Amino acid sequence: MSFIVTYNSINENNTFTSGDCVSGHVTLEVAKDCQIESLMVQFKGKSEVLWTERHGQVTVVYHSKDKYFSIKHYFIRDKNAKGKSVNNNVVAPGCHVYPFTFHVPLQSMPSSFKGSVGKITYTLKAVLSRSMRVNQKDKTNINHVSNADMSSDPVLMIPQHEAKDKKMKFFTSGSVAMDVNLEKTGFFQGEGIRVMACIENNSSREIKPKYCLYRKHSFFANSSRRVSTKDLLKEVGEPIPASTSVKVSKVIAIPHDAEPSILNCSNIKAEYRLRVSISVTRDPFLKEGLVHPPPSYGAYGMYPPLTDFGNVYQ
Repeated sequence: MSFIVTYNSINENNTFTSGDCVSGHVTLEVAKDCQIESLMVQFKGKSEVLWTERHGQVTVVYHSKDKYFSIKHYFIRDKNAKGKSVNNNVVAPGCHVYPFTFHVPLQSMPSSFKGSVGKITYTLKAVLSRSMRVNQKDKTNINHVSNADMSSDPVLMIPQHEAKDKKMKFFTSGSVAMDVNLEKTGFFQGEGIRVMACIENNSSREIKPKYCLYRKHSFFANSSRRVSTKDLLKEVGEPIPASTSVKVSKVIAIPHDAEPSILNCSNIKAEYRLRVSISVTRDPFLKEGLVHPPPSYGAYGMYPPLTDFGNVYQ
């Protein structure tokens, strides 16, 4: 017996968003007459987080799940169950194709995601039930992208600004001040982030500005949080002599394959940060929140709350 579920792509990126039609078919091939209790396909979306931590002799499990929707369609239904049987419960030898069509619900849902301890999935699952047999299952995931639009969300276009000064320690005297500006909050993959900074090097040493674009994943379960970060790119600016004030401009190119930000999920948060620092200290001078939407659908996701800026230096 062969049993498989497939779907039809609707664009070159093989992505779906709210309101799109998801069509496909379940293919069942049998060598002889087969008595079937039910044959169905289910379309569902959910987010799930799971990790464990060891505390002494105790292993604590952290788990959370959020279900967005679940839709079922029966091709063959048990005659004893409620509702009419769609087809005869005896399947003849040969290859049988059962088409289906679903619509992605018109509601706010995060994009598909897979992280170290959590994932957001949109799944087509076919289930074949026979008496006195273990159910046969086959499933495939579709790639869902959130359908927010940066052009309709003015907050994503708000410029970002942060300033900080720091007194030098150890073998360096004086202080360094940095005032950094970004022209907006939301960016596309492949777009350049123009970082404009006014730097006052009132120290006794030459300094260099450093730029780091990094990804931050946060997972939430049982009132706890698990965080993972990954540097995506690093760049170093031109040296700034001691006792000098300069205005510098640097364009940081966002990777074309950067995944979209996810800020509309209850238990998973995926965001991007830009850290600007100087070479004489490890303390960051600035962290800016960024949004990276899929380029083919406009600006996806949510914008980072501006109140984050008051806490990023802790």
